[in-house]
Amino acid sequence: MKSLPKIAIQASLDELDGLQAEQVLLYIKRLLNKPRKNRNYYELKQEAMKEIRQALNEDKRLKMSA
Repeated sequence: MKSLPKIAIQASLDELDGLQAEQVLLYIKRLLNKPRKNRNYYELKQEAMKEIRQALNEDKRLKMSA
């Protein structure tokens, strides 16, 4: 039954005229070309976690050498 939404979407698209179909296509292209905020968030989080790990490792090394 997963295909029912796909069939409904396709039926809706079949009812569009050429101009409406073009507008929908342009809208979808704009959505796909938008930068993803979540990806940037996760990249920043990953980088921050890496820096924290490095700082903790450096702290451990300093304590061990003292």
